[in-house]
Amino acid sequence: MSELSELILRRIRDVPDYPRPGVVFKDITPLLADHAAFGAVVDELAGMCEGIDKIVGIEARGFILAAPVAYRAGTGFVPVRKKGKLPAETLERSYDLEYGSAVVEVHRDAFEPGDRVLIVDDVLATGGTARATADLVREAGAEVVGAAVLMELAFLAGRDRLAGLDLRSLVIV
Repeated sequence: MSELSELILRRIRDVPDYPRPGVVFKDITPLLADHAAFGAVVDELAGMCEGIDKIVGIEARGFILAAPVAYRAGTGFVPVRKKGKLPAETLERSYDLEYGSAVVEVHRDAFEPGDRVLIVDDVLATGGTARATADLVREAGAEVVGAAVLMELAFLAGRDRLAGLDLRSLVIV
């Protein structure tokens, strides 16, 4: 295991039965509060951005990682939000999560034709949010180059829903 992986794992806490019984929530706030750990994660993710035009961050914790990664990499940042949160014309996709279902949206004009996009999020669980986001980016006329996540929960097999997508995980548990 790499030094960065060990640092990440030491800074993520498990919160049992949140947001509902049986779910173990991966809380990244201790990592975010540690300047060195947060900086190391942003630097590592930004290093994956060669040839990327835009970074997409998925609401809400994905924003926290994706925005500084975009800044560090010198790219644009595009938010993918829950339904009803974006003010202009949107595209939308529904998806299933590990404990329910939801709808995400992106502004219809968020990308230039042919933009090369990296999707950044905190945790890959079942893959539903990432799949819906990739579909939205493609529908908007951009190319999804890949996805990068802080942590992948392998036992939920989210990677399987992202077949054909270059997925990079800083930590796999």
